[in-house]
Amino acid sequence: MAAPPGVSDRVLTLPNVLSMLRLLGVPVFLWAILTGRDGLALALLTASGVTDYLDGKIARKYGLESRVGQLLDPIADRLYIVSTLLGLAWREIIPWWVVWVLFAREAFMVVVVLIAKRHGWNGLPVHFVGKAATFNLLYAFPLLLLADGDGTLARIAEPVGWGFAWWGIALYWVAGLLYAVQLRALLAPPGRVAT
Repeated sequence: MAAPPGVSDRVLTLPNVLSMLRLLGVPVFLWAILTGRDGLALALLTASGVTDYLDGKIARKYGLESRVGQLLDPIADRLYIVSTLLGLAWREIIPWWVVWVLFAREAFMVVVVLIAKRHGWNGLPVHFVGKAATFNLLYAFPLLLLADGDGTLARIAEPVGWGFAWWGIALYWVAGLLYAVQLRALLAPPGRVAT
């Protein structure tokens, strides 16, 4: 199957390398957070957030968007979110209900994507709200990890981290609902607008 216009079949591009490095960092991050190596875990989470921003920016600016990148980037995002959620909950830095609320959204999206695939669509277009949700969550997690310490920095990081977390959780669900609305519009019979 050919790549859509403007999207290449190239594999070895700088944005794809950044996404691959993020993927390789996931097990190291999980080991670090579960064994209390918070400095390393924090550095990896921060690097993940920065490279997540950079890979998309570089891909768009230099025409390096690729099918591999479109696959790797969301996989890396999801793996970091899942591993961070589990690590933070295991360490009792966040309550388990946060994990279940975000996992419920992922389960909802699995249903939406399966329905889309059943009707011949390989995926729904990514929109700004979904990107904003991921951005908020990827910034909330390092701050919440930092808040687990003692001192002034931890006291400052806690409310800021929870602010990003609440926005991320809300936007994550809003994005999921918007994907469902997009799917409904795609499934509407020709000549009839879904309401």
